[in-house]
Amino acid sequence: MRLAGGYPVVITERLRECRDFYVGRLGFAVVFEADWFVLLDGGGVAVAFMLPEHPSAPPSPGPHTGDGAFLTLQVTDAAAEYATLLAAGVEIALPLTDEPWGQRRFGLVDPAGQWVDVVEQIQPEPGWWDPYIG
Repeated sequence: MRLAGGYPVVITERLRECRDFYVGRLGFAVVFEADWFVLLDGGGVAVAFMLPEHPSAPPSPGPHTGDGAFLTLQVTDAAAEYATLLAAGVEIALPLTDEPWGQRRFGLVDPAGQWVDVVEQIQPEPGWWDPYIG
């Protein structure tokens, strides 16, 4: 398979709210928009949102409920992004945390119920990965 690109499509009734959240809060740009679908680009990461029951949709389990998937957005300065979003009044679901495995992260929930994990790679605690790598 020779891929030319790819992106997840989140099926939701909250199409416009998702567009506004990703564009207005996370800095994504609209690539394509119709009344039933929107494709957004975040500069290396893309995500799309589609209304349920549109004829072009492939068979699927239905609208997204927030379970079983999350979107990771890797940034160069999680603390700065966190401060910017807090100052803008964005609701933070997981406060800024340094994880022992080497991530500084915080979490948001988008209007479709999708978890958005914002991460910066940092040094892990010494020895943390030893049991997991040979």
